[in-house]
This record gives sequence, C-alpha cells and structure tokens, in this order.
Amino acid sequence: MRLKNVALILCTMTWLASPSFAAGAGRTTAPGHTVYKWVDEHGITHYGDRIPPEYASQEQHVMNAQGIEINHLDAQKTPEQLAAEEQKTLEAQQSQSRDKNLLNTYASVQEIERLRDQRVTLVSDQIKVTSQFLEVLNGKLKRLLTASMAYKPYSSDTKAPTMPDQVAEDLVRVRNDIRTQEENLREKRSEETTMRKQFESDVDRFKELKGIH
Repeated sequence: MRLKNVALILCTMTWLASPSFAAGAGRTTAPGHTVYKWVDEHGITHYGDRIPPEYASQEQHVMNAQGIEINHLDAQKTPEQLAAEEQKTLEAQQSQSRDKNLLNTYASVQEIERLRDQRVTLVSDQIKVTSQFLEVLNGKLKRLLTASMAYKPYSSDTKAPTMPDQVAEDLVRVRNDIRTQEENLREKRSEETTMRKQFESDVDRFKELKGIH
C-alpha cells in the first residue's frame, strides 16, 4: 500500500512539474486542489485537473495535491450490468419475503409436511380421476375404430357402405378428448412434482432459519 502511495505521489509530482501545470500554477496551488487519474483506451494512465469528456464514463480516481486518493468513481454500468444488478436485488427481496412468510405461516416442520400431504393428495386424486377418464376414452376409441372397419374407406369390401357422419364425428371428438386429457394428465403430474420439490425446499429452509438439524 505504501509503495502504491509513493508511486501516486511521484506521478502527481511529475504532473505538477509539467508545463501545463506551471501555466495554471496560480489556480492549481489553491487549497483543496484535486488531481484526476484515468486510463485511456490504450491502457495508459493519465493525470490532470479535469477528466476529458470521452473518458467521463470510465472509472476515475480523485487525488489531492499530495497524490493521496480521496475519492473513487466507478465506471458507468452497461445496460446488461444494470439489468443483472436489478435481477439480483429482486431475487434477494423475493428470498427475504419467502423467509418471512415461512416463519409467519408455520410453527413447525410438521405443519409444513401436513399441508404438503394435503395438497399432494388433492393433486394425486385429480391424476387418478384423469387417468380413469382416459381409460374410458381409449376404450370408446377402440370400439369406434372396430366399428369403422365396416365402412369405407377402412373396409376392404368394395360393397361396404360409406362411414356415417355420426361415426366420423365421434372418432374426431374422442381423439380430441383423449389429447386434451393426456395434456391435463401431463400438467397434473408436473404440478405434483413441482409441489413436492417446493415443499421439500420449504422444509429445508425452515429448518435452516430455525437452526433445526
């Protein structure tokens, strides 16, 4: 640290001895005079009594006449850096809110597990009902497909009648119902998995907050 200060003092003294400094000696020797340090695009360090406009957004060091740093200005952040900081702040706020809700809502791990079991059971029952309904629909589709074999264009009999509109409509409707229920089933299973993970995370965090091992 001492070597760094010595280097800054030497650099400042060099600048103070420069013609540009001598030209304005009456102004720069006034009490409270400050020296600015910045780095250009080539990595060269500069000292002066003001920062050139093209470097105003970069990191700056402010020193007094003895070469001691008295202030430091960070470089202006890019939009990406600002967005990352905002996201980090938001996540911290959400984490604090979650911790507060956990402590205000539950008095024990058992309460969390009891609520978990109730909600998981509800979703599991919905999965069971949807699965049963799918079995019914698949059975109905199987019967319709068997019946459709007696009609054109599925029958190999050249004298087979054309499929009635009602049978064709039933096939389309049942197939659509099956796709809908399959999607519902996937969503419910995903919901159950997510719910279990969330409650597991809540239990772990609650124990951590309460110091439970």
